Parts: sequence; C-alpha cells; structure tokens
Amino acid sequence: MAAELAPAAPDIAIDVKGLTKIFGTKKVVDDLTLTVARGHIQGFLGPNGSGKTTTIRMLCGLLTPDAGEGRCLGYDIKTQQDEIKRHVGYMTQGFSLYRDLTIRENLEFVARIYGLAAPEDAAQGALERLGLTARAGQLAGELSGGWKQRLALGACILPGPSLLLLDEPTAGVDPKARRDFWDEIHHLANEGLTVLVSTHYMDEAERCHEIAYILDGKLLVSGSIEEIIANANLSTWVVTGTDLDALASELKHAPGVDMVARFGSALHVGGRDRAAMEAIAQRHMSPTQRWAHDEATLEDVFIDLMTRNHRSGQ
Repeated sequence: MAAELAPAAPDIAIDVKGLTKIFGTKKVVDDLTLTVARGHIQGFLGPNGSGKTTTIRMLCGLLTPDAGEGRCLGYDIKTQQDEIKRHVGYMTQGFSLYRDLTIRENLEFVARIYGLAAPEDAAQGALERLGLTARAGQLAGELSGGWKQRLALGACILPGPSLLLLDEPTAGVDPKARRDFWDEIHHLANEGLTVLVSTHYMDEAERCHEIAYILDGKLLVSGSIEEIIANANLSTWVVTGTDLDALASELKHAPGVDMVARFGSALHVGGRDRAAMEAIAQRHMSPTQRWAHDEATLEDVFIDLMTRNHRSGQ
C-alpha cells in the first residue's frame, strides 16, 4: 500500500517531486521537482518541446504523472484532480473561447458553466476590471491578439481561482498588450493569486518572483533571477566592433569559453574560468574590437545552460 502523501504547507501552492510523463518511448517530463509559494509569480521557461505544457497539465489535473507525487493547492495531483480543477484557471496557448459569441456572451457563458450565482453581474465585473466594457458587444472572433488575450484572462479569473496557469499567454501579442497583461498579472498576485506562467521572453521572466528553466524534460535551474545569475558563475565580456561573426566562430570551441552569442551589434562571450576569460579578452583586444567586462544577464545564463547540455549529448 502506497504511503499517504504528507499534508501541504499552508504557504505553498505547488509542491511536486519527481514528476515524470512518458508518451510512447519519449520521456517528455523527467523527474521534475518544483515548489511555488502562494501569491508568487513563477516563471516557467524553456524552448519549444521542453515539457512545459505537459508539466502544466499534470499540475492542473488534466494529465496523471507516470511517476512522482505532489500537491497543487493542497490537493494530491494523482487522486484529487477534480478538486484541483475547481480552483485553477488554465489559459491555454490557443484561444479557446467561442468566436461567434460576443465578449459579454462568452463571459456570461463561462460564469454559468461554473455555476456562479449571478452570471450577468460576474461578467460585467470582469468587463470593467479588464477594460472590455466598450467592446462587450464585439464578436470574439473579430478581436486582435491582445484583446483575445485579455478576454481569455477574464474568463480564467471569473470563477475566482486560487491559482492561474498561463501557457505562453503573450505569444504573438504586441509589446503594449504584453505590458498591460503583465500589469494585470501583478495586480492579481498582489491580491493573493498564485501564477505560474510559461514564456519565451526574457523581459517577462524578469518580471517574475522566481523562475524555473526546463530543457528536454529536465529542470535545470530554479530560484530568483539574482540567485540563478550568481550561481552560474559566468564571467561575461561584451565585444563590439568589426568581424564579430568570425570572432564568434573562433571562440565557440576555445578552451575557457562556455558561451558565445550575438546580441544585436554586440557579441557576448562568457566562461566560468575568470582568469581564462581575462586572458582571452586581453589577447583579442584591438583597435577594431573592444572588449568590456559586464555583468552576466539572464539570457547569457540560459544560453550557457543550453550550450552545456547540448555538448553533453542531452
């Protein structure tokens, strides 16, 4: 008989250990452990196909893990999936509301599905909160990406969930709509809502309280941005000037260099051996190429993580 799962700590929204999910012969999520505090915004990063969506679906009760255990909002992710679903708002990558209904009709429909006592009032409240009142009569299918995103968020928070799971919510949305969306996410978190959001954007990751980075189903790092950058121990140099492509090709396999990446008109070169990096910088400085020591960025760290894992054959 399996041991009973320990009760969840009251200040923890997500606490899972060893989550594993296999489809066919592919291990999509591999021994993933993650803890998210209540009221925090947890960024979930990784390239396409890294296992982010599968992990989110296990957390909200849509998929059962093949191995591992844990709790979401205090409920067992294996045996209490229905209870989890009643307290979670899940915003999928694709727009999932009815395109041939108006914004108001969509929100009232969602309110009725959740059995809210006054669906019209609940829908009106969501319209006002998210600035959708003037567009209430517009068909959802006619909305731009940013307005569809806002409507989808309104539908997610309508039943008053304790946890929001947002899967690439700002993909294909213009920068202003992204900023407005994140302002609302922070308002919700300040009110006590816990948010786990997957994203490709570094500027969005930097707006989270903590982040976790997943690659090929494995969780590589997690923590605050400051912790992750500090623990990477990268000595980073920014190179400007001419012939940067040739320099990048030369340095990619140079001893002591762990990361080389173009950022606009500059080249970022990093390594954990500070003395070796100092020597490389001194050796390559010239009138046409300027080397300047700088603080490592979050993107530097992630590029380094991907490079190291690809080199090791993962």
